[in-house]
Amino acid sequence: MIESFWSSMQIELLDRQTWNTRIELANASFEHIEIWHNRARRHPSIGYLTPIDFELQSEMHAIPARTTHVIR
Repeated sequence: MIESFWSSMQIELLDRQTWNTRIELANASFEHIEIWHNRARRHPSIGYLTPIDFELQSEMHAIPARTTHVIR
């Protein structure tokens, strides 16, 4: 799975631009991972939903926890 991630990052970010400093590259990498990949990119492993949509969908179908009361 990590190979797929690095391949996507290479194609979507690293092959498209050059940076003047390591700080610029680090900031671009952070933004790509935290903003694009983790929040907005559609992931095939979760039905081509964005992670946020997947979480919202999961919350709507959540089963409430049952509590058991012990009567003494």
